[in-house]
Parts: sequence; C-alpha cells; structure tokens
Amino acid sequence: MRTEGRGAPDADAPWNEIVPGLWMGGHHYRDATGARAAAVPDARFDLVLSLYERAGHGPDPGVEHHCTVIPDDPLTPAQIQVVLDMAERAAHAVRGGRQVLVRCHSGYNRSGLVVAHALTLLGHDAADAIFLVRYRRSRWALNNRTFEEYLTAGLDVAHLLTGLEEQPPAAT
Repeated sequence: MRTEGRGAPDADAPWNEIVPGLWMGGHHYRDATGARAAAVPDARFDLVLSLYERAGHGPDPGVEHHCTVIPDDPLTPAQIQVVLDMAERAAHAVRGGRQVLVRCHSGYNRSGLVVAHALTLLGHDAADAIFLVRYRRSRWALNNRTFEEYLTAGLDVAHLLTGLEEQPPAAT
C-alpha cells in the first residue's frame, strides 16, 4: 500500500512534534549510527493513529490505538473520509491536552495528510499546515503531490470531488 520510487530517505527521528501535543512519525527511521530502527511508540503518547500497520511496531500496551490502512496514492471517497475522521480525532485529543502520534510507513505522506488537516481544524490555514509539517518533520513530508492538492483545495472539497468521479454518467 506504499508507493515506491519517490526517493525519500528514512527519517532521522522516529517522530517529531509538529505543534504542542501533535506528533508525526513512521514505523521506522535511521538511528544515530545510520542503521534502520523500528519506531515503537511508548507511553509518552496518549493516542496513536496509524495509517500503516506492521507487527512488532507497537504501540505499547495501554496506549489508545486506532489503525486504518490507506494507500500512499490517490484516495477513494471512503479513504478520504478515514483521513477526515482521523484528523478530527487527533485535533479533538490535542485540544484536550493529550499527546497524539499520527504515523504511517515512513512518516511523510499519509501521516502528513492527517496531521496537516488536523492543523487546519486547530486554526491553521492549509499553506501554514503544509509548511509546519515539512519544517518540523522533514522536507520530504507531503511529497505526494495529490495529498498536497487535497489539502490546498480543502479535504472536504476533495472528498466531494472524488465522489463525483465515481458517479456513473447521467443518462441522456
């Protein structure tokens, strides 16, 4: 469910705080020695939202965890609805003072889409949200141009437009 070939290197950290209480990460990263390491969320997080799943990558028992796998490709209306729901859950938890980690495979695109939309729900405009995700996580974040376009248009609008694409043509 991951698009290969965008040339993004593994992140230098398992996760990064984008704004207070809202973290973004992946399932692996490069440690200080340059070796690939598993990113396993621990009890520092109250809520972990995963858009990719891999056995042995946590989170720790007792951490609230919601996982819905979506592709790092153009999304269906149902998949965009998952993103909308996850972003709302993240924003609500951050407003409540909880520590939230949103993660995907590498911690760049799917998690970036959810985190950026959560930032819009927390009062940022789309351009600022995209900037914050890239500045705080990695310049490689949101390298999926379709996801950036969803955010720029508005995820609610993207949800409606992708739904129109699935409608059969009207009979004449």
